[in-house]
Amino acid sequence: MFLLVGAEDLGLSSFHEMSSVHRDLMDGCGRLPSVGAVVKGPRPSLPWFVVDAAGREVEPVSRYLRDLALVDASALTGRSYGYDLLRWFRVVWAVDVGWEQATEAETTAMVGWLRTASNPQRRRSRLDSMPAGVVNPKPGKATLRDGYAPTTIAHALTVVHGFYAFHQHYGRGPVVNPVPDSRDRRARMAHRSPLEAPVPTRRARLRPKVRDRQPRAIPDRLWDELFAQMGCDRDRALLACYVSSGARASELLGVRLEDVDWSAGRLWVITKGTGQRDPVPASPQAFAYTAAFLDQAGLPKPGEPMWRTRRGESRPLTYWAMRRVLQRANAVLGTNYTLHDTRHTAATSTSAASCGPRRNTGTPRPRSGPSSRNTSTNGRSSWVPVDVPTGRRARTSTPASDVRCSRSTRRCWPGWTSCRTTWSPAASMRSPKAGRGRSKVSS
Repeated sequence: MFLLVGAEDLGLSSFHEMSSVHRDLMDGCGRLPSVGAVVKGPRPSLPWFVVDAAGREVEPVSRYLRDLALVDASALTGRSYGYDLLRWFRVVWAVDVGWEQATEAETTAMVGWLRTASNPQRRRSRLDSMPAGVVNPKPGKATLRDGYAPTTIAHALTVVHGFYAFHQHYGRGPVVNPVPDSRDRRARMAHRSPLEAPVPTRRARLRPKVRDRQPRAIPDRLWDELFAQMGCDRDRALLACYVSSGARASELLGVRLEDVDWSAGRLWVITKGTGQRDPVPASPQAFAYTAAFLDQAGLPKPGEPMWRTRRGESRPLTYWAMRRVLQRANAVLGTNYTLHDTRHTAATSTSAASCGPRRNTGTPRPRSGPSSRNTSTNGRSSWVPVDVPTGRRARTSTPASDVRCSRSTRRCWPGWTSCRTTWSPAASMRSPKAGRGRSKVSS
């Protein structure tokens, strides 16, 4: 006669059966211990690392993050992965399981907790702020909900799966990866050309449904209102640079005076993906307001960022300061726009400009339309002007010298005769209404 003993009776949570702690985390009744932290590393080979409750470095995480740095991943990528792995270790610490004995039961507990827990970064302290998850009727944009987004859950699963795949390569950790994988999807995506349409595949277990994101472009009428709320030439120049270049917020704030190519109408920014300086275009209106800002504030020191604060001691403008500028404008207009929405606006302009005649150069179209999941664009050195009054530009796969401007539509299509655009700061700022300066176009 055999006696069947469950995992809970033995006190073993490393089995696939769920313990009471697992179920409490899944149902949102349990709370993850707020122990450990992500700390900036002292060495270039380890930009960020994770420490436990006693302040000791978690060596398995450091090995994985060091490998990420050696394969030329961004330091911010290591920081993001560090927070995901810190959350994972808090889960295994809560259920009292070593990371090398983790199974799918711990992954289920983490996913269940992320689905039911509230995100502390979504807490609203202002009484007049809109409730979470509702749609702002004016711009038609929804506010973030209280919990964790499906993309956050999918990102956490990807990071934990890569962490265990790295250690399995060296013979460490559990035999089976605790994060389920979809072999059918990996097999179909292994040799797929980027020109082919995506093939529908089944999701792996515990993977959330991630719907295709629609671009959050700012309409023209609301753009004029938002631009009019900018109270100084610095804010107008930054907003015009954002919407015409499509650069990220951190990329544009790090531009130095030496990175401005006034004659070619472009800026050199350190991109997030490569970590190297790449050129991005900017509208004549953006350069006009930039020149006005530098004339008022003076030139920065060599090697220092060009965008600086206006009050108190002159210091580089941070992301949070520029974010606050947009928040003050949102409070007046009753909108909820962010700096990233300007990047979506630039991508939407790219999608609209790519509907014209195109030359078959063998280069795939940028993934920037509404049917694309990733609305951002890369390789921006081939953008050409589209709508000068709103400061927008469009990107094509041909150089700017191989386009022609149509006076009636103000659009440039590739494959036609060349055109030349001239401008002057005085002409761009001549209009009394902010954001309406036009440049002289001659063909």
